[in-house]
Amino acid sequence: MDYIGIGHELKEALKEYTESGARGKPALEAEEAIPILMEKIEITRGMLHGFDYQDFETDAYELLPGAADHILGLAKDSSGRDGKQRFSDYVIAMSRAFALCCTIDEALPYREEVAFYQAIKVVLTKHSTAAAKISDEQREHALRQLVSRAVVSEGVVDIFEAVGLNKPDIGILSEEFLNDVRLMPQRNLAVELLERLLKDEIQSRMKTNVVQTTLNKYLNRAIETAQVIEELIAMAREFNAAARRGEALKLSNDEIAFYDALETSESAVRDLGSEVLRKIALELTENLRKNVSVDWAVRETVRAKLRLLVRRILRKYKYPPEAELRAVETVLKQAEVLSASWVSG
Repeated sequence: MDYIGIGHELKEALKEYTESGARGKPALEAEEAIPILMEKIEITRGMLHGFDYQDFETDAYELLPGAADHILGLAKDSSGRDGKQRFSDYVIAMSRAFALCCTIDEALPYREEVAFYQAIKVVLTKHSTAAAKISDEQREHALRQLVSRAVVSEGVVDIFEAVGLNKPDIGILSEEFLNDVRLMPQRNLAVELLERLLKDEIQSRMKTNVVQTTLNKYLNRAIETAQVIEELIAMAREFNAAARRGEALKLSNDEIAFYDALETSESAVRDLGSEVLRKIALELTENLRKNVSVDWAVRETVRAKLRLLVRRILRKYKYPPEAELRAVETVLKQAEVLSASWVSG
């Protein structure tokens, strides 16, 4: 019985790779896929050299965090690809080859190994932190079933369960959760987990990816992983403080974004105070939301109209004239980031 509804996946993969003969090229024969499969398996084994995973057939789930941590710790290659990217590329190629030759006796002994590599890739590349709620017994049964088919469902492999953490309420990353992450033995995986949480939450709440800019200096792992973790935890705390500030001011995520844009001027903060800035943010949000269109960012006439609108609101509340130009441009940049969700919503 297919408990998690994935029976169609291997069929779709077979369909995809047997149709590879488009544009006049003959489709790859199943026998020809064997050497490709073996090559990718050997490369993948090499990437995992130094990590003991010989018990993957019986302890696959328990081995996933350590395996992912090992891959994340690999240095970049000469072309600049990190371990996660290289591993994912090889597993994709391996899976394509296996999908074509999986019915051949020569390929059958490798199906559990291919499934394990697929599971590692899911932990490394799965973007969403959401996971199916299933019991331990159901999870183990599903994993055994998946291994037998050499197919892995993203709904089964959950990064939080795999490392023994309770899934957090990412609206506020609690101190307890952050401390648990700090104590994780898989240091590279801890960095990956925090990075994903912060990107997901800031993108959904603030509609901008401020995390990526901060993280760029860590991508080459030039500093100690422990220091990266502490930097990310500090960033999470700043995010929590910002979220609480929005609640205290009774402003939505969009409104607090404009409030922050107005606060870039020290004189505005000093002369007007938080309550007036709050009123300006409310009025800006309401008026800009009404006046943006799908193509406004590339139409200079519309941008000019919006600049005038913002200036009028700022002058209405006596926003400092010397800070007006910068505030107008900052507000428009923020509006450009937010407008996609306004138009689609």
